[in-house]
Amino acid sequence: MSIEEFEELAQAAHRIANGLRLEFVEGKLSAKPLPNANHGCIVAWLIRMFVLNRPELWLSTAQGLVVGDDRTGRARPDGVLADAEAFVGQGKWADADPVLMVAEVTSHDEDADRRSRTDKPRAYATAGIPVYLLIDRAAREVGVYSGLSADRYQQVVTMPFGTEVLLPEPLGITLDTEPLEQWAP
Repeated sequence: MSIEEFEELAQAAHRIANGLRLEFVEGKLSAKPLPNANHGCIVAWLIRMFVLNRPELWLSTAQGLVVGDDRTGRARPDGVLADAEAFVGQGKWADADPVLMVAEVTSHDEDADRRSRTDKPRAYATAGIPVYLLIDRAAREVGVYSGLSADRYQQVVTMPFGTEVLLPEPLGITLDTEPLEQWAP
């Protein structure tokens, strides 16, 4: 499937299927499950944490990204952190260059969870995104991926919900993850 065909399909699916979000990561077409209320609470909490700690940044929940080493992937992270004006005029699928962090919150869909743990870290790393934050509701832990190399993150720190988690530079903030305990799973 070409990128043009995927983008047409994704747009039609979103229109026809009441907000269905398609992704094309690592050469695989997939549907991203619609979030439930707890998922939404976690994303809202993340937005609040960045407004309090880094108000010059914006955590977008709707921005699609061009990802992968050959830039043929299309991902819709649960959160995309960048300068507040980074995506002005970019459209549905923006270049990942200005992105400082992406966040994914696991769902109850096995396939989506697998993509969040395996395919997406590689796609985000090859796109040059400095930090990948994985909030794993099933395992009740937070994973922070950082230290980019050519096609992967060199450092992965996993901490249980309820602990303080350092988001490394270029973010340099600490998240108290205690509130996550009430929204998992």
